[in-house]
Amino acid sequence: MTVLLVFVGAMIGAPVRYLTDRFVQGRHDSVFPWGTLTVNIVGCLILGTLTGAAVGTPVLALAGTGFCGALTTYSTFGYETVRLLEQRVTLYAVLNVVVSVVSGLAAALAGYAVGHAL
Repeated sequence: MTVLLVFVGAMIGAPVRYLTDRFVQGRHDSVFPWGTLTVNIVGCLILGTLTGAAVGTPVLALAGTGFCGALTTYSTFGYETVRLLEQRVTLYAVLNVVVSVVSGLAAALAGYAVGHAL
């Protein structure tokens, strides 16, 4: 049953990631990966909230592992950072790493605090 919940969550999360990335990136005339940053921060916020709320295994499998796992993307973050370095926009590459890590952790912590308060 848990595997099915993860599968269903991922079926929803992957297209949401793709559509959100395209929507956000389409509104910026920049090589900075705003779409990937957005989905990663949102995923950290959701997962932090679920963890703070101490939801049960079925909800965590569906929304945490499945949905958030498919929504967020460390591989694309890594690829886009390397791409920025290849394009010699080092400042954007460094900003991508720093902003992604700091804002992701902040979002997870904020979500945890909100989930715990509920």
